[in-house]
Amino acid sequence: MEATGRTALWVCSVLFVLTEVSSKLINIPSLVHHGIEGKSLLLSVETHFPLDEVEIQGTWSHTKLSGTRTTLVTFTKDVSIPNMVYSDNLVFRKPNVSLLIQKLNQDDEGDYHLSLNIKFHNKTGLVIKEERTVHVTVDVPVSSPVIAKSPSYAVIEDKANVTWTCSVKRGTRVAFQWLRDNVPLAPSERYHFTHDNSTLLISPVRKEDKGTYRCAVSNPVSQSRDSRSVELNVYYGPYNLEVNSGQGLRTGEVFTINPGELVFFDCQADSNPPNSYVWISKNRNATQIITEGPRLEVRSYRLAQAEEYLCRAFNNVTQKQDEAQFTLVVASLGTGKEKHTQDGGSLSQLAAIAVSSFFIFGCMLLFFLRKTCHPKRVLMSIYNRPFAEQKRPHRSGHEDATEDFGIYEFVSIPGKMESTQVSSRSLSRLESIQDMHTTIYDVIRHVPETPSHSLLK
Repeated sequence: MEATGRTALWVCSVLFVLTEVSSKLINIPSLVHHGIEGKSLLLSVETHFPLDEVEIQGTWSHTKLSGTRTTLVTFTKDVSIPNMVYSDNLVFRKPNVSLLIQKLNQDDEGDYHLSLNIKFHNKTGLVIKEERTVHVTVDVPVSSPVIAKSPSYAVIEDKANVTWTCSVKRGTRVAFQWLRDNVPLAPSERYHFTHDNSTLLISPVRKEDKGTYRCAVSNPVSQSRDSRSVELNVYYGPYNLEVNSGQGLRTGEVFTINPGELVFFDCQADSNPPNSYVWISKNRNATQIITEGPRLEVRSYRLAQAEEYLCRAFNNVTQKQDEAQFTLVVASLGTGKEKHTQDGGSLSQLAAIAVSSFFIFGCMLLFFLRKTCHPKRVLMSIYNRPFAEQKRPHRSGHEDATEDFGIYEFVSIPGKMESTQVSSRSLSRLESIQDMHTTIYDVIRHVPETPSHSLLK
């Protein structure tokens, strides 16, 4: 019993020593490495023991992703024997037993295993075994992505699905991002992505899915790269059908226009491809096709009463249609602001015609007066008339009689049978006549104060 206890104590002591020593002899800073294709990678090992006091023997081996294991190098403190297949690409570094891979490729991915036996000189028979495993991945810079669409032709909304695929020729750990019109897309009820986002399924396609699509790719060792843009053409509609007119007055679905007015109506809807339009007149539950096309012309003087019209839009590809109905009423809109706005052009034309007519009429009138009245001659006669005569007021015989009182003479001129009555004012002109016989008939020296009394006596 005593011997058995001593043996157990000795084993426990050895395990304790081995554990303490093993935890401090070697250290690998990182057990996972991400290398870049074409670049070098160092699998660094730190040793914590004096080389002059130990003997070492170890190996580096590589286990590929396929499971194949290969010894890369076998070494002691003084000698290293590399695998000749990998000797050009591997460098074993002594004394810290690190391993340098000079030029990484994708075959270098996998687990690298270090096995190291350490024998101490001062501890007879004591050998410590150290093992570490390092995982290495090789990242390949991503190449330009290629985008594809299926089907390649335009699709009809609500009837088709579209699958987008983004791929790269080279690259590892690639992250894919889809964009429509430069806006990133996320999963939704109709947008479905694969686990790596490399494929996008739109099911079903709608009008709002139309636009320009592209994918962007990136990985930890390269910057983001974009694919070319591809257009998605979606046939849809008609949507938002409307009837409009630049004339008359609109109230809801009723258009009011002036009598005698020529009115144009336009029918528009959002659709791809463009719609075909039909204008229909409704009267007493009977319908009649008036014309085809997006524009309708109506002459108001042909309308005896209010009439109902209908514009029907039809998409030949989607096989969908929509209708817009309105009522047309003929009535005077008055002279309000709306009336002035609508008739401003016609009023300005009428005003121009009226001004031109008055100008022509005035010119003709002046020409006629000039030909008939000879204004130049009339002005000359007025200018040459004696000043006293021009200033003499016109007498009608009924003016005040006070100026008629004075000295009157009867003048007898030889050879003249008739007598002439002249006023005393004109007598002075006849003094030069020598054979004239003059007789003073009467002298009235008193002028009545009231002309009306004198006229009554």
